[in-house]
Amino acid sequence: MPEIRFSGYGGQGVIRSGLIVGKACSLYDNKHATLNQAFGPEARGSACSAQVVVSNDRVLYPYITVPDILVSMSQEAYDKFEPELKKGGLLLIDEDLVKPKPIRDNIRMYAIPATRMAEEMGNRIFANLVMLGFFTVISDVVSAEAMRKAIPGSVPGRFLEKNLEAFDKGHEFGVALKGAKKEPTPKKKTKAKTS
Repeated sequence: MPEIRFSGYGGQGVIRSGLIVGKACSLYDNKHATLNQAFGPEARGSACSAQVVVSNDRVLYPYITVPDILVSMSQEAYDKFEPELKKGGLLLIDEDLVKPKPIRDNIRMYAIPATRMAEEMGNRIFANLVMLGFFTVISDVVSAEAMRKAIPGSVPGRFLEKNLEAFDKGHEFGVALKGAKKEPTPKKKTKAKTS
C-alpha cells in the first residue's frame, strides 16, 4: 500500500497531480485510493502537497504516516518533506528546481527536467503532467493506460491534447532513464561436471 506525497508550490498543479493518480488508480486500475491536500498560508507560491494512499484493498486510514514515494517540484517542498521519506523510499525531483542533499537511508532518487520540458512545449504549466508521466514509469504504482484515461476531465478541455503530450514526454523520459539504469542480469551458475 504505497503512501505518496506530491509536493511543490501553489500554481504548479501539485494537487491536480494527486487527483489524477487517485482517479486513475480507483476508476481505471481496480485499486482503492484517497487524497488529502495541504497549502501554506498563501495558496500560490507557497509550499503545498497532495497526499495519496493507494491500496489493493479498502483504505482504512486516509492519511500518510511515512511516505514511500516523494515527488518534489520545488526546493522549499523538498526541504520540508524529504526528511519524512521512509528509508529505502523513492524520491522524484524536478532537476532544475531542486538541488538535493546527499542521499540518505538507501533512498532511490530519479530526476527529470520537467519544467524545462514543459517550457519547450510552450508553457511551464504542463510540468506536472510531464512529472506524472515520469512518475508512472518509475514508481510502477499505476498503469500508463489508466493514467491516460484519467487525464480527460481532470484538465481544461482546450489543453487536453497538450497535457497528454506532456504526459507522454515524461513517460518516454522515464522509460529511457529506467532502461539506462537497469542492473545487469546475473549470470546463471553452471554446475561443474563430474566424471
